[in-house]
Amino acid sequence: MNRDEKDIRAFISRRDTGPAAFTIAVKDNIVTTDFPTTCGSRILDGYVSPFDATAVARLRGRGAVVAGKTNLDEFAMGSSTEHSAFGPTRNPWDITRVPGGSSGGSAAAVAAGMVPAALGSDTGGSVRQPAAFCGVVGVKPTWGRVSRYGLIAFASSLDQIGTFTLDVRSAAKLLGIIAGHDPLDATSSSETVDDYEADLDAGVGGLRFGVVEEALERLEGEVRANFEAALDLLRGGGAVIENVSVPTIAAAISVYYVVANAEASANLARFDGVRYGARAEAPSLAELYRGTRGRGFGDEVKRRIMLGTFALSAGYSEEYYVRAQGVRQTMRNELEAAFRRFDFLLTPTTPEPAFRIGEKSADPLSMYLSDVFTAPANLTGVPAIALPSGLTAAGLPLSLQIMAPWFAERSMFRAAAAFERMLQFERG
Repeated sequence: MNRDEKDIRAFISRRDTGPAAFTIAVKDNIVTTDFPTTCGSRILDGYVSPFDATAVARLRGRGAVVAGKTNLDEFAMGSSTEHSAFGPTRNPWDITRVPGGSSGGSAAAVAAGMVPAALGSDTGGSVRQPAAFCGVVGVKPTWGRVSRYGLIAFASSLDQIGTFTLDVRSAAKLLGIIAGHDPLDATSSSETVDDYEADLDAGVGGLRFGVVEEALERLEGEVRANFEAALDLLRGGGAVIENVSVPTIAAAISVYYVVANAEASANLARFDGVRYGARAEAPSLAELYRGTRGRGFGDEVKRRIMLGTFALSAGYSEEYYVRAQGVRQTMRNELEAAFRRFDFLLTPTTPEPAFRIGEKSADPLSMYLSDVFTAPANLTGVPAIALPSGLTAAGLPLSLQIMAPWFAERSMFRAAAAFERMLQFERG
């Protein structure tokens, strides 16, 4: 179900000023009191939370109405929203293709015009990658900028609630509502929340953008041409563009899947059939655990729990988990050095446009590589935004990713808004 480019441009730039502007959708791993929260899993089928997540409560406090919950890869483990107990979500631009994941339901809902905004969660790119595939704006804030209270944990040191909108101004407004310290979340930051809309019209003149060389090495075809065109637009707006090396980004996927799966194996141990969710009838506690988890978890979740448990097991934790954490710290050090030279770092959001449903199901590694440009922001905690940058010849969205220093969301929105305006001007 493809739209022509003219219709898509008009759709993406649309502003909704009526009551629907306060209607949101919420990813189904963020708890709400008026809808079930299942995490796309049979193990939580029918579970309804007794409280709202802090981000949801803050939106409701500003008059937002939750229209419903959105589909996701089970427990946010996936890059296509095919790994859901309730079936796959389809991309509104082409229903034979995936919307990305794990927050594919939220991205598709915004792209299809069902809601003007949605919440998702981003652990390795799970907001930005589906935003790229669906042609919308996706924001992953600094880790700790938005409370994780009420977000069902996948990998606690990586997870962050993020947003989907049709444009940058709406993204800045939405983040301004949900950001800020929360006494219910010990990991939420007390850093002052900026006025994210203050500099949206300031442009990029004199700002310095570093193009990550390790990302350039992976680019080809239409994705590379589109990325280079985006760089030309920024140069035309007065930005300074130079290459920068961040060597450990080449290891980002390997590090991410060690750290994320290790933390997942610990976090998902709470789903045992005793306290909440589905429960298998069994004569002993061990058989209760085995039966509940065996029937309740899907194949991808089981795969990641096993990999994570192995990485933490005696004799292997030093070789895998501890070493991965060491590379993660090196990556953070490299980004700190890069941000001393540049205001922002640039990559495409994804190495390819949306792929077809089922195309990568038999090759998990190929699907994992969808997050190659997005995972570094989660591993280091920096904020990042994905925004539409054009279309392929087949009419599929492409996307630019801007990464900023820690808690520099205000300047990130400035750069993103300027690029958005320049792109619209170029297209007429």
